[in-house]
Amino acid sequence: MTVHLPAVPGYAQLASALAAAGLTTVDVVHVTEYATAAALGDPAALDRARVAALGGHPVPVSRVPVEAVLGPDALISTASYALGVTAHAGGGEMLTDGDDVLRVAGGVVHLPSVHTAEGDFREQYRWCLDRIAALLAVAGLGTGSLVRTVDYTTTATRAEYPQCGRPRKEVLGTGPVHPGAAGILVDVPVAPGALVSLDALAFDGGLQVLNPGWARYDTLTYKPAVRGGGRIFLAGFGALDPVSQQALHAGDLAAQAAYVYRSVETVLAEAGATGEHVTHLVEFVTPAAVADYPATVVLRKQHFPNAVVDAVVCSALLRPEFLIETVPTAVLR
Repeated sequence: MTVHLPAVPGYAQLASALAAAGLTTVDVVHVTEYATAAALGDPAALDRARVAALGGHPVPVSRVPVEAVLGPDALISTASYALGVTAHAGGGEMLTDGDDVLRVAGGVVHLPSVHTAEGDFREQYRWCLDRIAALLAVAGLGTGSLVRTVDYTTTATRAEYPQCGRPRKEVLGTGPVHPGAAGILVDVPVAPGALVSLDALAFDGGLQVLNPGWARYDTLTYKPAVRGGGRIFLAGFGALDPVSQQALHAGDLAAQAAYVYRSVETVLAEAGATGEHVTHLVEFVTPAAVADYPATVVLRKQHFPNAVVDAVVCSALLRPEFLIETVPTAVLR
């Protein structure tokens, strides 16, 4: 069984967080490092902390630049980074390609985030996709096995973002199955010169697209959700009308969150699931929404009572009107 831990405030707390779930470091299959500018300023220190905490247990790591991390009370934490930790008893099967590590557990292929500092925005995006394809090949899979991609692009490249459409079509193909996707903007890149970094998740098995009939997805290289086995991997959801494609509830975080959560439930219903099946949420909140974010806690628990939440402050979202983007994962019982 795969477990998402509540956000861990640092590597020094990792062992105790795992123990509380009846797990140890050898069960970890993926770590997301939500790193502020302070943590990104000394990446070697973060690497040393990880090695010290995990010892000789290599795991795929996604390093995500954020403005701040939010604590369990939904308020800004003083920590310079936080961890999103995924574990599976036994740690799954480890694969390697150069310095990169993959772990396959419960059919889910956990990959590290990838980036390069060479080339312009579209070239870097293409490189990231090609690198993901190469890593999947190590697991004997192709890009058709992807269930989710999350790209972190620099805010300065927002106007260039549509250029990622072509490399996505070239590498991900014409479908009909495409992964769920989310796009997050960051002011401080994961490394100097990196205009984009890409996170990806894949599933080794048959996939089913979940779409309540929203025609906009017919021409896109991502879908509202993909089901693999008993798991549902949803895209990032903002307050967007799927028919008119207009952003809704500008300036109103509570209304945006309510709309997002209802949209998620609409997609889950395609698999006979509800919000109670959601086990993990990653919520990206813009700086303008931080003050109002604690007020969404009750609403979120009403919709997703069983979800572990990783909440962070990003620099911005692709639609300037968006105050929140939510990336859910659900498990059918």
